[in-house]
Amino acid sequence: MHIIEPATPDEFEKYYHLRYLTLRQPWGQPEGSERAPDDATAIHAMLVEENGDAIGVCRLHLQTPQEAQLRFMGIHEKYQGKGLGKLLLDYLEDKARSMGAQTIVLQAREKAVSFYERNGYAIVEKTHLLFGTIQHYKMEKQL
Repeated sequence: MHIIEPATPDEFEKYYHLRYLTLRQPWGQPEGSERAPDDATAIHAMLVEENGDAIGVCRLHLQTPQEAQLRFMGIHEKYQGKGLGKLLLDYLEDKARSMGAQTIVLQAREKAVSFYERNGYAIVEKTHLLFGTIQHYKMEKQL
């Protein structure tokens, strides 16, 4: 397996499909809700099997020249708990550093907080409820 930055329509179809399956479908959200208005200006990373199937996805966006944000981290359910999310984190943190970012922030779902803490992120504050049920926490890491 390896990480790519999706570039072709087929790669983006796989990328968005996994984003939908992991982050929206379980909560009954419609297809299309996995997309964000600023996706066109973000860096997308996709962990793929040798056959090209998507295993994990995440995206990076610079909010300011010094602060990057990670969003839409999703790992296919049969691959969760195997350390694959860390591969995406490392890849996008390196990208953020190369772009000059000094800090990286994200909104972690409550069940993912410990994963991010193990990878050097700290809770800044409790923030919002997604879909009225999924508590989120703003977290950050110095790069």
